[in-house]
Amino acid sequence: MSKTISFKALSLGTAFAILASCTDLKVVEKDSLVVQSASGEAKVADVAGALQTGYNDLGNQFSDQASTYSLGQHTTAEMIPPTRGVDWGDNGVWRTLDQHTWDATHSGVRDSWNSLNSQVFKMTQILASSPTAAQAAEAKFLRAWFMFYVMDYWGQVPFRESKEGVNDNPKVKSRSEAFDFIVKDLTEALPALSEAKPSSAENSVATKASANYLLAKLYLNKAVYKSAKPEGPYTFAKADMDNVVQAVDAITAAGFKLAPNYFDNFTSKANSEIILTGAQGSPQNRWYMTLHYDQNPSGWNGFTTLADFYDTFQDGDIRKGIPAKKDGTTFSGIGKGFLIGQQYDDKGKPLNDSRANKPLQFTRDVILSGCPTDKGIRVIKYHPADANKYILARYGDAYLMKAEALFRGGDVAGALAQVNALRKIRGASALAALDEKAMFDEIGRETYWEGGKRTVEVRYSKYTTGTGVDNKNAYTVLFPIPADATASNPNLKQNEGY
Repeated sequence: MSKTISFKALSLGTAFAILASCTDLKVVEKDSLVVQSASGEAKVADVAGALQTGYNDLGNQFSDQASTYSLGQHTTAEMIPPTRGVDWGDNGVWRTLDQHTWDATHSGVRDSWNSLNSQVFKMTQILASSPTAAQAAEAKFLRAWFMFYVMDYWGQVPFRESKEGVNDNPKVKSRSEAFDFIVKDLTEALPALSEAKPSSAENSVATKASANYLLAKLYLNKAVYKSAKPEGPYTFAKADMDNVVQAVDAITAAGFKLAPNYFDNFTSKANSEIILTGAQGSPQNRWYMTLHYDQNPSGWNGFTTLADFYDTFQDGDIRKGIPAKKDGTTFSGIGKGFLIGQQYDDKGKPLNDSRANKPLQFTRDVILSGCPTDKGIRVIKYHPADANKYILARYGDAYLMKAEALFRGGDVAGALAQVNALRKIRGASALAALDEKAMFDEIGRETYWEGGKRTVEVRYSKYTTGTGVDNKNAYTVLFPIPADATASNPNLKQNEGY
């Protein structure tokens, strides 16, 4: 006899006791039922509903300005979270990310760990619940996606089989084991996944293209994940780089290509680069987190980029930005790309900083603590006037993964041609030569503020040397396992240095 349990009627503590995930996960099921069989195995009664919840959580998880996004972006030299008076103080959670001085009690580290691991377990439940071949493929993709970030950020992955009881401590996969597991999930999923629609501005369901995108990212970073030391040195095997090229070529063959207008990618006009979007989760946090209080829309006056990064762009490169229209339409006072200098309202009237009582002029200089309200270059990729779904995987990123794979595989001429073809479309002049620094900079110019810079900096051994980093110790290439997690599961061992 089976027992059906509705999580709508349960307290968080009861829900946790039933799911008994790998740590102190705060799992809240919203629209699906979990069925506990006579053997104690947890299954879902509504596979389609549980899958949709997974897709919804995928968008919500990554579109937020905190949690997983903040770990992948605030810790890099592309973004700084200045404290302005009491704004963005938050007991130092933002500053410690910038400085690399986090510890095992950091709320962002804990929340991301809990959320990602709970999603991995949910997909495992789906796979134990007699899904169709197509549903199983989607669940394997989603499990691979969530597990990738656990592996990438923490270097070890707790894993609970659906048949394991609540008193069983989840076993822990090493980084190398997790890599192999994720590749297996994706390889098995690929044949049953549907084809993506390159002409669509929204692809919110797992497809062959999204699986190939994640496979390309895995193989590009395989040297990191298989390294005896998390901080390296890393040795990039040509066979792995060939796998990257093969995966990206499959995406290209499916019809994806670089968009003629870079910023169209982040609007409903997108029609050639969008590999995966969230099903839910508006990108509005991306403009609220950076815009000033006196702009329209009124922002939270938070995060900015750094002048050193801004200076890697040349004039004429469309990725540097498009001036505000200022034509009287709503939100037309906001430009796209980097906002620097005097800011204007929708009708073109210069704005004042109401708190400082002076013209609102965004400056190149910015400091982490005690920062004036006007300091720092703001960044807009999703514009409030025409933003579409939040993007999780984009062809421009995949395209440069192939270029880097060619470069690391020894085909420097092919990599240079690949990079220059992209630069021509983006309005930048051709590079005369390509070295590791030039490759790193080009990835930054193409994918800035999209959430993946930490992984790139680690791969290039730049993560502990960036602007603002106080703790330059090599161990910070991995985050600490949250204190609650190590306390609840003795199979987890705290990462070195914490």
